[in-house]
Amino acid sequence: MPPDHDEESSLIRDPRLAEAIACFNAGDWYACHDGFEELWHETAGPLRPVLQGILQIAVGQLHLERGNRRGATILTGEGLGRLRGCDDQALGIDLARLRDSAREWLQALQAAGDPPPLEAPRLTAPQRHDSEAGS
Repeated sequence: MPPDHDEESSLIRDPRLAEAIACFNAGDWYACHDGFEELWHETAGPLRPVLQGILQIAVGQLHLERGNRRGATILTGEGLGRLRGCDDQALGIDLARLRDSAREWLQALQAAGDPPPLEAPRLTAPQRHDSEAGS
């Protein structure tokens, strides 16, 4: 389902989204969780599963960091499922790239033995238009 452009514009301008993305990219999974969860609770439209999917992938990474492989596997899989039908560039984030990265992590987590060293998933920052930069 395509995102509602008013809702998407509002979220992209929300500084909490940029902060949550920065926390995600820094691997600060707990703070990232808090940021995305707050936005997710406030969003009722078609961008809700985007926020929830990113949130679940972040929590999966937090579980992995804490040695909970089962929790990491479950949350990464759920996050990937939430993002499956989402627009590839919702919120200016490269969701296709995130899905590929999460899929790679999920396959590694589901395989026997310790997962190979993989780069943690990353998000691209929302693209701001010049007219919004001065706001």
